Amino acid sequence: MTSTFRESAVSHWDVHHLPRADGKTFLVTGGNAGIGYFVAEQLAGTGATVLLGSRDTTKAETAIASIRSLVPDAKLGHLRLDLSDLKSSVDTLGIERLEAVVCNAGVLLEDQPRQETADGLELTFATNHLGHFVLVHRLMPLLEAAEAGRVVTTGSFVGKSAELDLDDLQSKRDYQPKRTYARSKLAQMLFAFELDRRLREAGSTVLSVVDHPGGALDSLTPPRPVHPEPAGRKFPAGLLLQGKEAGAWPAVRAVLDPSVRGGEMFGPRVFGLRGEPRREPVRGKLADSALAARLWAASAELTR
Repeated sequence: MTSTFRESAVSHWDVHHLPRADGKTFLVTGGNAGIGYFVAEQLAGTGATVLLGSRDTTKAETAIASIRSLVPDAKLGHLRLDLSDLKSSVDTLGIERLEAVVCNAGVLLEDQPRQETADGLELTFATNHLGHFVLVHRLMPLLEAAEAGRVVTTGSFVGKSAELDLDDLQSKRDYQPKRTYARSKLAQMLFAFELDRRLREAGSTVLSVVDHPGGALDSLTPPRPVHPEPAGRKFPAGLLLQGKEAGAWPAVRAVLDPSVRGGEMFGPRVFGLRGEPRREPVRGKLADSALAARLWAASAELTR
């Protein structure tokens, strides 16, 4: 894994002039709303085929229509995918290879009691982390079939400061929704870095990369059919934070930038909160390979 800070060999990454990706196929989980929608919208403009992973067909169709209103020749599809259901299949993809999967979908159950999935797992951790853990394993043959597949995992600024309790990954003790969410995002990032270590050891051509959107607010997000114009003032939050369209930029760069290396992390340029995407140093608990290996083993046990 590349843990030292190295800025791009590309002289300047222009978020408004992306490289073409004709003939490639990308899957974006949670591509029907929020940051995932804008990742799909931006990738669709490159000529790639973009599959929106979503459990809600109606919402996916609305998102596809919205993207096509802006990118008339967009090549789009919908994969019905419920990450909270570990048995949710990806057999219906109907493709021979996959250039990238963006593991973006997630839930935050604010002001709600602890909930469990049909598999008896805490819902937030299961959806955000374990669902992607299983999905990536299932997609690996398609990613290996690509010339240089990528797994792009969307973490979170809040995940950086979270503390992972490996003895209580299911949050059975003192459940707090926001803390459980932060832990699930930390788990996602640790998984992504551990995945890249394992891929490098196996001599794989697949890369595992992490991104995070910084401070992405609904109130600063451009309106779309999947995201109506929000009410309320946009400033002073706009001085420090950004909308979800900009929050998608790090993930899009992680998918498309030819200079990307496995184990790298991308986030907003200004204090990690807003601005164009740049590489960030991987340090602290994110660079703790022993912790990541223990999480991997625990995740494998929970999903077997």
